[in-house]
Amino acid sequence: MTADTQTAAPSPMTRQSRTGKLPILVPKSVSFDVGNDGMVRVKGPKGTLSRTLSKQVTLLRDGDSVRVTSSAVGREGARLQGLERALLASMVKGVSDGFERGLELVGTGYRCELKGNVVHFQLGLSHPTSIALPPEISAVIPADSKGTILVLSSANKALLGQIAATIRGFRPPEPYGGKGIRYRGEKVRKKAGKAGKARK
Repeated sequence: MTADTQTAAPSPMTRQSRTGKLPILVPKSVSFDVGNDGMVRVKGPKGTLSRTLSKQVTLLRDGDSVRVTSSAVGREGARLQGLERALLASMVKGVSDGFERGLELVGTGYRCELKGNVVHFQLGLSHPTSIALPPEISAVIPADSKGTILVLSSANKALLGQIAATIRGFRPPEPYGGKGIRYRGEKVRKKAGKAGKARK
């Protein structure tokens, strides 16, 4: 870490978040820099991320770890501390290890195909469906899945979740047959339908 971080101790009037007061461990492969403008820049093997710190949040540097404190009073201080700590820890994990989100296409003839940075879907709709992925997102379709599994990866957890949710929204899993796009591992609660009610 090569940052010159602010070094103010928390006020006794502030409340500490149980998770927010935990240190953020920064791997040796990651650089963690804080500018005079309050901009935090984190760079690692998986990419580079940046965000502006809240004016009521201070970072305390101790070797290869960073602690987050807040000058806000009462619950607001604990909330800000916990939020900033979670966001910064996510940035460190993202640039060092990256994040991954898998999507499964369930339904007869449901397939996806990757051409460049554009993913094309066949979802039984009357119109073609596709999405252009931003440069921060990479996609892989496992060969043995025959186009029914799409794996997205990125250092930016928030952007990754947004893109995955957008794709799932193309054809959300319906509750009767379970057809649609679902997150990998997602359990869809199925309804019995009229036929199921008739048997009771």
